[in-house]
Amino acid sequence: MIVSPPQRVKAQVWAVVCSAAFTLLAVLVAQHAEGILAGDREVGRWPYEFTRDHTWARHLFLGIGRATAFWPLFALTFVAAALLAGRRLRRAGIFVLITMTTTSLATTATKLAVDRDRPSWDDPLQILSSSSFPSGHSSGIAAAAGTGIVIATMLIRRRELRRLVVTAAVLIALVVGADRVFLGVHNLSDVVGGYLLGATIVLLTALVFDPQPRSIALTGETQPDTMPPARRRVAAILNPIKVDDPAGFRSMLEKMATDSGWGEVLWWETEADDTGYAMAHEAAVSGAEVVIAIGGDGTIRAVCEELAGTGIPVGIVPAGTGNLLARNLSIPLYLRAAVDVGLNGQDRAIDMVRVTGDDMDEAIFLVMAGMGFDAAIMEGVNEEFKKKVGWLAYVWSALKALMFPAIKVEVSVDGGEPTTHRARTVVIGNVGTLQAGMPLIPDAAPDDGQLDVVLLYPRSFLAWLPVAARVLTKNRRTDESIVRMTGRSVVVRASAPAPRQLDGDLISSGREISAVCEQGRLLVRVPR
Repeated sequence: MIVSPPQRVKAQVWAVVCSAAFTLLAVLVAQHAEGILAGDREVGRWPYEFTRDHTWARHLFLGIGRATAFWPLFALTFVAAALLAGRRLRRAGIFVLITMTTTSLATTATKLAVDRDRPSWDDPLQILSSSSFPSGHSSGIAAAAGTGIVIATMLIRRRELRRLVVTAAVLIALVVGADRVFLGVHNLSDVVGGYLLGATIVLLTALVFDPQPRSIALTGETQPDTMPPARRRVAAILNPIKVDDPAGFRSMLEKMATDSGWGEVLWWETEADDTGYAMAHEAAVSGAEVVIAIGGDGTIRAVCEELAGTGIPVGIVPAGTGNLLARNLSIPLYLRAAVDVGLNGQDRAIDMVRVTGDDMDEAIFLVMAGMGFDAAIMEGVNEEFKKKVGWLAYVWSALKALMFPAIKVEVSVDGGEPTTHRARTVVIGNVGTLQAGMPLIPDAAPDDGQLDVVLLYPRSFLAWLPVAARVLTKNRRTDESIVRMTGRSVVVRASAPAPRQLDGDLISSGREISAVCEQGRLLVRVPR
């Protein structure tokens, strides 16, 4: 991903280096340079003989060759492009198609121009008739690896995971290139030429076609300005531990704000003892027209609670692990695209839910409050493990907590007569979708002025399977396993203290949650 001038210059330099090296190598190969021919023969002999003498190696390398041939890569290219387009990353999908198609065409054109014979061995393991330089497998896998690295750099937030993806992409490319030499169907210079060609095309494509989504300011209808651009202030509240490069993120947001016609950007950072309340108050009195909140669900909740009722819209940049409010409002999880929505999206009034209970201060939630199993999941998440694997830490914790003891609860909706139930978990939702798109409360909407309550009571470990199936298929049938209720206010009382959570943040265990929906209390920026 080429975003800053230094990065662009570096990409330009590497594009020149790779293209020059490829051109020089192609000329030497076309002129049958003695040094190239002798080196290829010497380097390729042992790998070929090793594969010839070991049946397992022959099957292994032939399998690798088939798996990374033109048609499998062609299919992978279109699947990747379709998946990216489905995530509203259409330009990234186009980038994949352009890179892989151009690499294939350039490889074919070079093969015809150079017209190099395949390596000649006494007992060939595989007979191919096409030209040898450059290796199509090597150029294709180099382009695929380079494209994957560009997309991973763009989308993956965690530095450790990005490094893992980059390392895996490089290793796969090296294995495929080695496969060509061990099978004796390509020379080392053919493989190197393929690598150089694929890398050159990835770099040149990234320089001329930005895979990042275009700004709404460039593609959407402009919003009327309420004051001159120079006076339009943006306030940004950043949880610095949620982004790998806070300084780089600041520069990116400020440039996007300038490009979108905004004036000064005012910055605050959250602290360990204040997740955003004081910062949001200062931002509100600073005269900002919009406040961009960058962080996890805790930071977002604090900023939104402080700005509720002020008429100042909140731009949500989901930099956490759960990001449930952003998911339910269709705000992109890609940080740059979320910033764009915060600066240039449209305002939507959504509900806020005020919560009280025993042994807790009055609080609010925007997504869900829970008692029982779902809170036990949050309680069981190891923070260090979550930093490494993200939302998978919640999956692991959920598996450990599946048989959380059932609790006896009384539920009263809109002041009505309480009803008694047994449940492993009770969820009060302002929105309905969990991570991975699980529709726990399919009828919930963030602006309908209603709370949706669901109680889950699978009697045994295996009983979770039909319960999960009913949730995933949005089956609205109710029985003792799944109970659903709807109302403006809800009171849940348990027979014994149980874990409780608000928007994924644990609060003290207790017996009661009392929730009241405040309709249209908060303005948030959502995609147009």
